[in-house]
Amino acid sequence: MFTAGMNVGTKAYFRAVTIIIAIPTGVKVFRWLATMAGGSFDDCPRFYWAVGFIVLFTMGGVTGVVLSRASLDTLLHDTYYVVAHFHYVLRIGAMFALFGAFHHWFPLFMGIGINPVWRKGQFFSMLVGVNLTFLPQHFLGLRGIPRRYLDYADSYASWHVVSRFGSLMSLVRVLTFILILTEALCSQRAVCRPYY
Repeated sequence: MFTAGMNVGTKAYFRAVTIIIAIPTGVKVFRWLATMAGGSFDDCPRFYWAVGFIVLFTMGGVTGVVLSRASLDTLLHDTYYVVAHFHYVLRIGAMFALFGAFHHWFPLFMGIGINPVWRKGQFFSMLVGVNLTFLPQHFLGLRGIPRRYLDYADSYASWHVVSRFGSLMSLVRVLTFILILTEALCSQRAVCRPYY
């Protein structure tokens, strides 16, 4: 946004608006935490997914505040830092919220229980996988690596290997989710306890 050739006044306006957006977003996060504090903390995968969503969404929001600074946004424009920020807020946030909703509603609608050990394993490995994918991209972006390039210098290879490993780990866990659902449908396991 700040690299589009705007004058100084317009840059200042957009910087202020971007920082001000952090206030209602912070209020949202604190309201989510207050809602969770008012409920019961049970050892349930849907709760893990909800907490994971809040933590990762907040991490993405903090990197967005960094990008609201015009000088840093100009420096980090079109780098992996912006890619990682975008994915933390939208991709990971939406994915974790959808998985949490699925783990909550599937047993209620279908009357079939999902293997609790596999559910927790999927959450923790998915959490590690997405962080291994996108956290290194922040470091690559801070080092100035541009996005949408076919080849990179060898000095960037170590973080690329970590990011690639995390993306493969996430892909395997999504495919494992299909296996978890297939096992639940085939076993017709009863829901162990009431959800409310």
